[in-house]
Amino acid sequence: MLLLAFDTATPAVTVALHDGETVVAEHTVVDAMRHGELLAPGIANVLERAGADRTQLTDIAVGVGPGPFTGLRVGLVTARTLGEVLGIPVHGVCSLDVLAAEADVDGPFVVATDARRKEVYWAAYADRRTRTSGPHVARPADVEAPGAVVGRGAVLYPDAFPKPAAPENPSAAVLAEQVVRGHVEVLPPDPLYLRRPDAVAATARKKVL
Repeated sequence: MLLLAFDTATPAVTVALHDGETVVAEHTVVDAMRHGELLAPGIANVLERAGADRTQLTDIAVGVGPGPFTGLRVGLVTARTLGEVLGIPVHGVCSLDVLAAEADVDGPFVVATDARRKEVYWAAYADRRTRTSGPHVARPADVEAPGAVVGRGAVLYPDAFPKPAAPENPSAAVLAEQVVRGHVEVLPPDPLYLRRPDAVAATARKKVL
């Protein structure tokens, strides 16, 4: 087995390679504006470090969000294209579940990531593997989070989330491990946008005077 995992639902462009026993290479760059430029080099980096070729891949795991339209689309298009070209399965995973799996907390908690527009994408968890609500999109003040809050949302909105906990961004290494071990719900590789993209096509042409 050789599983390639990556997530572009947050400012982190994170990539990892798993051989069925352990993560053999990982690469992460945090840059909210350059997902399209960073993902392919990240994939090339982990393959080269592992001494592998993409034709040896047996599976792909990809974070499906929720996340901003542009960054999330980069990851999903890449995953679907590789899956089709190589003829291998593509496993989608909620990016909030990846953060939850690595949460440094005890007891129930919330995962919150940046949704822009002064909102967060969030979900509630009973433990690292059990999501009890969400994913949702809401203003931080409208999220009930009496305990710890994992993710970048807690960093951005400390007044609403006074109990921040690590990690801040999802890790492809954790994503890969969760899929290989069967510890996470696998979804179709379809994006969880939760709301319409900022840019939409014009519905009518303007009159030229």
